[in-house]
Amino acid sequence: MKISASTKGLIIAVLTVLFAFGVYFLFLAKRNYYLVDNPTDNTYYFILNNGRENTITAGQNFKVDLKKGRNHVKVLDDKRNLLYDSAFEVKKERGLLNIAHEDYYINEQFYGYGLNKDSLIAARKATVIDNKNYLNEPKLMNRLYSEDFYYNVDEDYDKVIKNVQKIESRTKIFRKDDFLIYYKEYYNF
Repeated sequence: MKISASTKGLIIAVLTVLFAFGVYFLFLAKRNYYLVDNPTDNTYYFILNNGRENTITAGQNFKVDLKKGRNHVKVLDDKRNLLYDSAFEVKKERGLLNIAHEDYYINEQFYGYGLNKDSLIAARKATVIDNKNYLNEPKLMNRLYSEDFYYNVDEDYDKVIKNVQKIESRTKIFRKDDFLIYYKEYYNF
């Protein structure tokens, strides 16, 4: 059976589209997930939505399953004394559960060609952290749950500009110490 040129072209086009989608979903697609983080030197135990007890040690973070809507967490210290029993609302596809109620900072980074990031940053207010001013108005977050960011603590900002036609921005949540290191390196102060 002989295949016509137009049929060959259609087959090649379909295979190319399937290959492009495969590459995207395997390597480029941003995964959505919820993360529990412990930036302290302490060990905590926690129970999500009356499930099994989990342990999170010093400096550890890991992915958890949360459902959209109301969720519940019980947090215990290393001696298994109840620290708090609280509820929180999940609305988005990714978030950070801050069981230690530590300080995190949400920073916005701008992308685009011909971008004068110095003027964008200078137009924003400064945030005081440890009696020092930090430009670009990083937002303090120390509540139990947040989803007001694009990149989680275990992700990096994009290295490549995806849309060259306009100026874009992305937000990332940092542990306090990680933010101070990032700020010093990125802003060269």
